[in-house]
Amino acid sequence: MFHVKHRPGGMREDGRVTSAPQRPDGPTPTSRPTPIPRLIATDLDGTLLRDDKTVSSRTVAALAAAEEAGIAVFFVTGRPARWMGVVSDHVQGHGLAICANGAAVVDLHAIGPVPTGREFVQVRPLPRITALKVVEALRAAAPGTSFAVELTTGINYEPAYPPFFQDPGANVATAEQLLDEARDDDSAPVLKVLAHHAELAPDEFLALARSTAGAYASITRSSPTSLLEISGPDVSKASTLALCCEERGISPAEVVAFGDMPNDVEMLTWAGTSYAMGNAHPDVIAAASGRTVANNEDGVALVIERILAERAARARP
Repeated sequence: MFHVKHRPGGMREDGRVTSAPQRPDGPTPTSRPTPIPRLIATDLDGTLLRDDKTVSSRTVAALAAAEEAGIAVFFVTGRPARWMGVVSDHVQGHGLAICANGAAVVDLHAIGPVPTGREFVQVRPLPRITALKVVEALRAAAPGTSFAVELTTGINYEPAYPPFFQDPGANVATAEQLLDEARDDDSAPVLKVLAHHAELAPDEFLALARSTAGAYASITRSSPTSLLEISGPDVSKASTLALCCEERGISPAEVVAFGDMPNDVEMLTWAGTSYAMGNAHPDVIAAASGRTVANNEDGVALVIERILAERAARARP
């Protein structure tokens, strides 16, 4: 365990993203060559995964080809470790993934049918006292907010919080009770707190939360609903990916990243080359240096194929 401290475009009323022009100097799947990377960092939901939560055969082949060419692939997601079964069969050599928006680095090779806790390689927790400050601030600023607490051991939530049907064994109590170490037998690290509001619009809720409690923690969202994800200060996909790359001697310029939602913005900004999916949120389109097609059209695979084709062409005499 370790502790570390726009371009024009819009969202239609039905929630679908309209197109936006590319940056003049930004690579796209059909424009100038993409630098040959040492690492590919990709989000999962809405990015690598299709809407039915599957990985297409084309994408599986592209990931394998990237690893075969010596390009590492990191899955970087808001999902907890126990929900990584959707891609665990497609992990190549290193087996590592960044989960819970950067709060945990996990070894997917160690994840079996029943999580054992061995899969956590690194954890960047949200201090419970900090989480309680955020809960207090949001209760005052947005009455009706309900909370869930994601631990390394699983998720627990308040009675009013939309239930997680994938986690039927959750404890149900107030957030204050769930964050009370005296009530938690093993005082498992808190990876993130989730906040849900039934009436506020998603981006409105995010802006309100950041203005109210952003001084305490990192606040973002990846859901199309008004569901916020709250992590420790300075914890994000980008900051944890940067640590993993630093350990491997990989610079930001050697990273190609993919994403579709606000929790990907920092990562796409940090990476030397980045792609917003065709289905991406407007803030993601503004942050990325290029744009690919939608997740259901294998946008990640399309770019990887092009990178490998260009690499092969350069290697030919």
